[in-house]
Amino acid sequence: MTAETSQTLDRGLRVLKLLADTDHGLTVTELSNKLGVNRTVVYRLLATLEQHALVRRDLGGRARVGLGVLRLGRQVHPLVREAALPALRSLAEDIGATAHLTLVDGAEALAVAVVEPTWTDYHVAYRAGFRHPLDRGAAGRAILAARQGALTGPGYTLTHGELEAGASGAAAPLLGVTGVEGSVGVVMLADAVPERVGPRVVDAAREVADALR
Repeated sequence: MTAETSQTLDRGLRVLKLLADTDHGLTVTELSNKLGVNRTVVYRLLATLEQHALVRRDLGGRARVGLGVLRLGRQVHPLVREAALPALRSLAEDIGATAHLTLVDGAEALAVAVVEPTWTDYHVAYRAGFRHPLDRGAAGRAILAARQGALTGPGYTLTHGELEAGASGAAAPLLGVTGVEGSVGVVMLADAVPERVGPRVVDAAREVADALR
């Protein structure tokens, strides 16, 4: 801790991170041990976070992340989308295919930004708000590969016909962005993705990651 930081705020944020990393919640004692502070401090932190609906406690006394976190999270998507749009526009125009930014939302992949090329005769209609399982489609598979440390040498994932018959996709994960798990990709009506598309998608994902840091 430095003189410019708040120890109390730091501890409160650490509580939220600890609770976000567990599905079953944590007791006051467990939080006390993990934070290295006494139970009285933890009680005060939880009471303050509960007032803002960022934490809730069940009947057994276990603390869990509260619904207030969801309200804060809804404001993240517009900010991420705005930062990603320049790279997505460039990608869509360069490749002549629909470009998208996809983020993890629970157990699903959620398209939060979509840009269609302006010069093509036809392209895949892909809409912001579209959801699909993480293990289907290039966007979700790229995210899972990064999560599992299973990225191949080129750093991108290719699929065909998993979400739409006749459509192929390429996607690369966002890397090195704290708190954001997602991918950048393109989808096109083709039997196979042209060779140059994968590296171009990796470059676009890197541009978006840089914009979000």
